[in-house]
Amino acid sequence: MIISSKNVWIDNQFTPAALCIEDGRIVRVDPFTENADIFLGDYAVFPGFIDVHVHLREPGFLYKETIASGTKAAARGGYTTVFAMPNLNPVPDCPEHLVVQLEAIRKDACIRVLPYGSLTVGQNGKEMADLAGMAANVCAFSDDGRGVQNEDMMRQLMFEVKKLGKIAAAHCEVNDLLNGGYIHDGDYAKAHGHRGICSASEWRMIERDIRLAEETGCPYHVCHISTAESVSLIRDAKKRGVDITCETGPHYLTMCDADLQEDGRFKMNPPLRSASDKEALLAGILDGTIDMIATDHAPHSAEEKGRGLEKSAMGVVGIETAFPVLYAKLVKTGFMSLERLIGMLTTAPAARFGLENPEIKAGARADITVFDLDCAYTVDPADFLSMGRATPFAGWTVQGRCVLTLAAGKIAYEGR
Repeated sequence: MIISSKNVWIDNQFTPAALCIEDGRIVRVDPFTENADIFLGDYAVFPGFIDVHVHLREPGFLYKETIASGTKAAARGGYTTVFAMPNLNPVPDCPEHLVVQLEAIRKDACIRVLPYGSLTVGQNGKEMADLAGMAANVCAFSDDGRGVQNEDMMRQLMFEVKKLGKIAAAHCEVNDLLNGGYIHDGDYAKAHGHRGICSASEWRMIERDIRLAEETGCPYHVCHISTAESVSLIRDAKKRGVDITCETGPHYLTMCDADLQEDGRFKMNPPLRSASDKEALLAGILDGTIDMIATDHAPHSAEEKGRGLEKSAMGVVGIETAFPVLYAKLVKTGFMSLERLIGMLTTAPAARFGLENPEIKAGARADITVFDLDCAYTVDPADFLSMGRATPFAGWTVQGRCVLTLAAGKIAYEGR
């Protein structure tokens, strides 16, 4: 198969080229031609995006999302690899439980899905999962959705994860500091009588885990950071040589608690923080403190998200809107370069988690996504391929529509 475009992302710039694809790989990069199996004109051809934080809900919660629906949504967002979080039933805490998920992935995924293994049995934070038994079949280990509260337990886990040559990825939250909160403990919460989640509930666990990572030498990745203090702690840790990376989400970079509405589609964990927190995250993007952007795509049923801010389930969907939101709000506004954004969605996650570098060249895996960068449109959740509809970006005008995604050379999404 030959696909051709005037704008192929090669060596961090657009180049006219034709890509010859065979057996899931790019075998040649030829001069641009209109005589191609798939002629793309002026559309932008990028390496497929990687999302290291996605909830596919299968096995166990198929009324929220399935591997089939979630990966189709991901492909529509331009993603060719996603890392699936372990808050499932059964929790992937041993090979017998993990194989249930692996079989569902093999059967129904239209893109590459790499599962996390749980750090602890049942994600209960009390007993180490069978890390050694799962290591060969997981991308990393995490109890995502729950912070490991016990310091000694986390220390033991880090030693074991390091021994296995893996990464410990952490949802950082001190339960004793939550106090029943469900949105950021800021101006909106005070003005509307809501219980707030303090920033310290996040950054104090990051502070602890950085200390443990220094002590154990364990590669450590912080999920979905949201506070200014978190950025500062991670920046300082990197300067000291700690083996640490982190991610944040599109919503934390483009919204703050001043944008909240009395609607469950604005409720996620961690919550939208203050305007100053958002500015600190944006600064962390520019100076390299924040390594990658991940969606934390977290679908729920309409009923679970229809109970208002206080009672709705935590989590919003975002894998179909991530690139269009970031391109419109951060690249087109001149805040960051397209090169930086593409790097955060491709090479940075691949490098950290030991994947083949996603690039367009001869010999590379044919993971490719194609966008019409001139297309501006309004986000309409009714149009999503995900079973989840709760997004804070509903009604936003964004730019960049995915028209084609190839995963290992096979069409995973086509919307031209």
